[in-house]
Formats: sequence, C-alpha cells, structure tokens
Amino acid sequence: MIWGCLSAGVLVLLVAAIRYRNNNACKGLVINLTGSAISRKDILTLLSPAGTPKIRDRAVQSFDLRRLSTTLDRNIWVQKARLFFDNNNVLHVDVTERTPVTRIFTEDGNSFYLDSTGVRLPLLTQVPVQLPVFTGYPPLKAGTRGIDAPRRGADSVLNAGVSQISAFLRQDPYWMAQIAQINITPERTFEMAPETGNYSISLGDGNDIAAKFHRLFLFDQQVLSRVGVERYARIDVSYAGQVVATRKGSEQRRYDSLQGLNNIRELIRSAQQLQPDTLRQQSVRPLETNNITEQNLSSHDLLPGSADTTKTRINYEPRTTHYRRS
Repeated sequence: MIWGCLSAGVLVLLVAAIRYRNNNACKGLVINLTGSAISRKDILTLLSPAGTPKIRDRAVQSFDLRRLSTTLDRNIWVQKARLFFDNNNVLHVDVTERTPVTRIFTEDGNSFYLDSTGVRLPLLTQVPVQLPVFTGYPPLKAGTRGIDAPRRGADSVLNAGVSQISAFLRQDPYWMAQIAQINITPERTFEMAPETGNYSISLGDGNDIAAKFHRLFLFDQQVLSRVGVERYARIDVSYAGQVVATRKGSEQRRYDSLQGLNNIRELIRSAQQLQPDTLRQQSVRPLETNNITEQNLSSHDLLPGSADTTKTRINYEPRTTHYRRS
C-alpha cells in the first residue's frame, strides 16, 4: 500500500508539472543554423506563417513540434531540423543545412548545385563559388528533387563518378586550383580542362580516381615541367599503370594516314569489281562472220576507192569482224 501510494503521488506530480509547463508561455526563440543559404527570417516565416500568432508569448502546448519539423524539412536547403523546449520554456530550432559540393551544367543549358547526397540545389548568390564544375550533364526531368532517385543504370554510374571526382578535388587543393572544369562526354566518361595549357585530360570513368591523379601528377612533374604544357594536345590516364600523351598535330597525320588507307581500300574494291567485267568482255565473240555482197551492202557505209571497177576490193574491218566485197 505504501509503494502504491508513492507511485500514485509521483504520477500526480508529473502530470501537474506537465500541465504547468504547457500552460506557460514561450519565453523566447533560439535558432541555430549551420550554413548561410537559409536566413533567420526564412525560419520565422516557416514556423509562423501568415495568420498564426507570434512564437513568443504563445502557450507551449499550442506548438506542434513534429508538424513544425516536417514544415522545415520541406525546404530544399534543410537537411535536418530539430525543435525542443528547454527548462526555461525557450524554443530551440537547430537546422542542419545542405552543403553544395558540385556545380552542374546540363546539356539543355540549366545549372544547379549538388550536395553530398546527390540532391539538386538551386543557385544562390551567397553560396561559395569554389566548387568543381561539371558540364555536359544529361537533362533531368522536371520536378525531381534528387538525382539518384529517378535515375538508374548508366546514369547512376555517372552520378557516382561525379561524386567521387568532386570529393577528390575538394580534398586536394593542388588539383582544385589546376582544374578549370570537367566535361562529361556522350560516352559518359570524364575529360578535364586545366586552368593553364590548351590540352585535355581524359579520366575515363569515375573509378580509381586517386590512382589516376597520381599518374597525372607524376607525368606533370617528370614530363610537362620539362617540355612544357603546349607540346601535347591530349593526356589520357584512364588506363591502369599508363599515361598516353598525344602530341599536337599528330591527330591530322593520323587522319591523313587513315584516309590514305581508305583510298587504297576503295581502289582495291574498284579493281575487284572491274576484273569480272574485263573477263566477260574478253570472252565476247562475234555471233557470225558474213561475206557481204552487193545485195546486202545497203546498210553499210563504204569509202570509195581511187578506181572503182568490178574487180575493186574494199576492206571494212569493224573490230574483229571482217567484211569483204569482191
């Protein structure tokens, strides 16, 4: 009975404390933001839209913290929101903002940011611009918030490559300063354009990024630093353990060589087609050999000789058929 009375007393005190707290008014608001994309004014607008009373001096029990947290999560820049009252009836709003890590330019001319989870973020002036830039990204469907969600197959591999390259560049200040942009080819591979030098760097897919940049660094230190960056038109580090460099001007010579080979092939094919025709022409024989007389010469033109007598002999030889008049 004593333990039962104690338990009931504790329960009554707890209920009374909860009622007392809920009947108290909110004493203030503390907003903690982790970025600069959302302002304090934006948070206040989301928490107290038009037509609702102000946050301060409102009854604590009138706050639906779960609903308010869901409202904050609807903002594209909010990654996580947490709301709670402390012992002094002060409302705390802790907002973790999304951080853009990549700038994307699509093939249809649109541009946006990506965060580390692959969510599209709109362009804002207060967002830092020192981010890896990717161009040639395939167009996205309108109304999609995330990139990985609506895309599968080859595009999911492309998104993974974008994330890996972007993460490596942001962690390496040297290459972040050296690379101007990364172009996405129609084959879904990556080609980098450096800040200095008129040449391209082929990375292939997004796998083994650290090893590829290590080979590129060795080539930069051991070759480009000696011969200069203007000697090569293309550097390919997509092959494991190799660096393939193409000198400027060799592309045209290679094209001329391929064109010459194609011309030779065309000549060979033409000769092969003419050979059967030549054999058929050599096998042609006249249908008959006629001794034409005066009665059947009406259809032939004969050149007159110097003296036309009954014994005059005129020879008319068209090709291989011999005609004789006597």
